[in-house]
Amino acid sequence: MIDENRLRTALRQYWNYTEFRDAQLPIMQAVLSGTDAVALLPTGGGKSLCYQLPAIVSEGICLVVSPLLALIKDQVHALVQRNIGAAFISSEQDELQQEQVWEDCRNGYVKLLYVSPERLQSQAFINNLQELQLSFIAVDEAHCISEWGSDFRPSYHNIAGFRMLFPHLPCLALTATATDKIAQEIIAKLSLQEPAVFRTSYRRHNLQLIFRELSDKYPFVQNYLRSNSGAGIIYCRTRQQTEDLSKWLKARGESRVDYFHAGLIISEKLRRQKEWLLGSDRVLISTNAFGMGIDKENVDFILHLSPPASIENYYQEVGRAGRSGRASQAVILWNEQELSAFDELLFNQIPNKKEYLRIISYVYSAASVAEGEQSEEMHQLNFDKIRSFTKLSRAKILAVLQFLHNQDVIYLKETKGPSYLELLIDSNHLDQLPPKDVYFIELLLRTVSGLSSHGVSFSETAVCNKLNVEPVKFKERLSKMHSLAYLKYFDGSSAGIRFLKPRDDRTIAGKYWKQFLLIQKSKLRKWEEMKYLLRSPDFCKMKLILAYFDEKAEDCGKCSYCLNKTGTPVALLRSEITARLSRRPQTFQELSATMPEQRGDELLEELKQMLDDGVVRMLNFKTYTI
Repeated sequence: MIDENRLRTALRQYWNYTEFRDAQLPIMQAVLSGTDAVALLPTGGGKSLCYQLPAIVSEGICLVVSPLLALIKDQVHALVQRNIGAAFISSEQDELQQEQVWEDCRNGYVKLLYVSPERLQSQAFINNLQELQLSFIAVDEAHCISEWGSDFRPSYHNIAGFRMLFPHLPCLALTATATDKIAQEIIAKLSLQEPAVFRTSYRRHNLQLIFRELSDKYPFVQNYLRSNSGAGIIYCRTRQQTEDLSKWLKARGESRVDYFHAGLIISEKLRRQKEWLLGSDRVLISTNAFGMGIDKENVDFILHLSPPASIENYYQEVGRAGRSGRASQAVILWNEQELSAFDELLFNQIPNKKEYLRIISYVYSAASVAEGEQSEEMHQLNFDKIRSFTKLSRAKILAVLQFLHNQDVIYLKETKGPSYLELLIDSNHLDQLPPKDVYFIELLLRTVSGLSSHGVSFSETAVCNKLNVEPVKFKERLSKMHSLAYLKYFDGSSAGIRFLKPRDDRTIAGKYWKQFLLIQKSKLRKWEEMKYLLRSPDFCKMKLILAYFDEKAEDCGKCSYCLNKTGTPVALLRSEITARLSRRPQTFQELSATMPEQRGDELLEELKQMLDDGVVRMLNFKTYTI
């Protein structure tokens, strides 16, 4: 058993923390003693540390199972930045890159090895793993094992069978979004043996939840940022919204904002993420692609430009504020017109069975994959062609493809990544090709390392810089060589698909269609629950959220419901208004944004009374001053 002092020493050395949060220490002690355990901690509760720190002080390698490659990459990057040995194995890596990871593991350079649950089914992976000394298994986002959730990943069901190959390894399951029912499902389906279960309260005492029904949102955001100088995140529903809002704010002098979404190239993502992490006043306008696995203590506010799709998503996102323990605010802006629009959008992106089968049939046909066959290469995915053939929306197509990806039927690549190149002809037979093609291939062999012996991941930009050629013409030439079957080329800037199982139309139309329908119904149910949270005028917002997670609580006393119920004392409200107008003249809209917890009608009524009393005056028809 590793003593507490060693854990505390490592905590200070790698994280510069002096104390553990809530149940972190007993969770670590349980897994280090060889006990199976379940950790149910809210976002911001220090979930990742519960397995990362024990991994560092243990002999061997901790195997971390996580469902999202983007999350895995973020976690590994953050650990490496702390000089902690971490690596991952993924489908994006070529054979040479994967072999380097295994070599690092064998040489003792890796303490945490991250993989997706699908990887556990690979015999080659198991063979490599059996050569290593493992310390324990950590199953992150363990709620993905539940068939009742929209995040269901069937590959999580294989973890129990995988554990039978390593029967003496303890397993730690972690999640931030489990109800009691899902917690019991996790224990049963992971075959955890008499696990120690740790559940801390989901209540965040330092977090103020503000719900504002509002139509004109951009001016509110601008005024809110003027009165909040700290770091924050503004969540938007679409990539286009993040760019539009960022542009709008910058045009009005708000220089501390930037946008972030999955469509950015990797270098830009890393740059913007780093600036935000290191800055004390930076604000990222992002889709939900940002935040998972990111630990920043000094986040003062989370602002939602539109409601998320579920209470789980909402509470995960607001939980990224106030991790230092100081008071923080979460403001969500919504209106009835927007809810109706999202209702329509949600229904319109759910295909019926005929449309579902049409999408899948086209994808297989475009890749020339017949019934019972499987193509293991990566195929480029052209959404415009799929839309043209199926006459269906991109949202419906994406819903089906993402479902098949989560069911391990296909591997769907949506974001930008490295390109792939493989020589298909023997380099000794190049003299049989036209001279101009021979010259081009020889140029590639000299420039792209490893191409002569195996398929490689590479960057067109780096190669073009070396050769001093235009990227567009270079890509056109590679595509031409691909069509001639001289080489295999996949453009990393485009979407792609790889088939993980042989084509099975009967299962696609039967078992998978039923699962698809179940997940879509779950999405609709969760959206209805989110709408109830937004609209409900009769309950404390924090109390409703805690009830959703099977936790009883009293009214929080500071959410928008609680403040509206009790009302603000006139003397206090006057004092707040006077203090703000003393700093600078403001319109009603500006005052409302700086006091988002205050009911608009109450604020306006008090301003009128203060005008009558001569406490404030008007500079023009809309600006108040002392």
